[in-house]
Amino acid sequence: MLAFVIVITFGFVASGSSLDTGNNMARNLPKTMRAVGLYKYLPISEAESLVDLEIPVPTLQKTDVLIEVKAVSVNPIDTKIRAPKPTVEKNPRILGWDGSGIVVAKGDDTKHFNVGDEVFFTGDLRKNGANAQYVALNEVMVGVKPKNLTFEQAAAMPLTSVTAFESLFDRLLITEKDKGKTLLIINSAGGVGSVASQLAKNFGLKVIGTASRPETVDFSKRNGADIVLNHTQDLLPQLQSHGYEKGVDLIMVNYDPYPYWDTIMKAAKPQGRICLIVDSSGLIDLKPIKEKSLTITAEMMATRIYFETEDMYRHHEILNIVSQKLDKGELTCTLNRVLSPINAANLKEAHKLLESKSMIGKLVLSGF
Repeated sequence: MLAFVIVITFGFVASGSSLDTGNNMARNLPKTMRAVGLYKYLPISEAESLVDLEIPVPTLQKTDVLIEVKAVSVNPIDTKIRAPKPTVEKNPRILGWDGSGIVVAKGDDTKHFNVGDEVFFTGDLRKNGANAQYVALNEVMVGVKPKNLTFEQAAAMPLTSVTAFESLFDRLLITEKDKGKTLLIINSAGGVGSVASQLAKNFGLKVIGTASRPETVDFSKRNGADIVLNHTQDLLPQLQSHGYEKGVDLIMVNYDPYPYWDTIMKAAKPQGRICLIVDSSGLIDLKPIKEKSLTITAEMMATRIYFETEDMYRHHEILNIVSQKLDKGELTCTLNRVLSPINAANLKEAHKLLESKSMIGKLVLSGF
């Protein structure tokens, strides 16, 4: 296998940057760092699909923190962005928007972190990601690392946890009055589904998941699903056999909704609420929504960040809520496998595993 090591010569951290230069860690930062990225969007089997790089340490904006990356999680979004397309990047694209590490520098206007803090974070898809020794992020995308978790365990949780939390409480608008209601989670063995199952079960909902393999069924139940339906078979008769012939109150769809749409429309109770996490691969019929007065919402974890909404701080708040729940044992880490070190070869292996759809729980890479 050919190895690619490329040095890029732009964007060094300069003396005029907005860094907390009163700290020795900030002053002693290297100018370059190791990273894994791409120039061409290729099948993962191609040698240049992901390559080892040496690039400048990123500069900071006034509300950014610079994090020394200890571990990164690999998510379906990484494989989707890397998927083949004709674009060729002039500067390397660094993937990875889910990880943990230590704050080593901060911008002048940061309020919530100090150099030396252990953190976990989601990334900003508009910028380079965390498959690098250092990543610069607006501090609203960063939370306090759970004290009881390793860096590897912590890296597995941010993206899926924020997505699950927002889906349940900010999109489906679940409140105390919903306790005892039924939530159907399609793909409950995935990263988001397994966290959503825990949050919903702990909140007091009846959780119905979907999976097919014995190991994914077991994983779903361990993470809070009261009932697990076989998604390779018609879900409606299975719901009826468990006493839900009148349908369910809430539905969370962690999969392409198109092949499930007719089932979802029939399974939803009148005035039910449905949250879609994944884009539909085809056109869907909206008529049943009106007939049943259903509420359809969608979740994109980065919405607040992309549009810099007035409640953008909510992202940071959710990460800290998740951190507290993990430390209290109210949430269980869904890490299932660790590869080390962080390099192109191991990231290629990680992408292959995710694209095979055989991965259960979360996959993390650790250390450079």
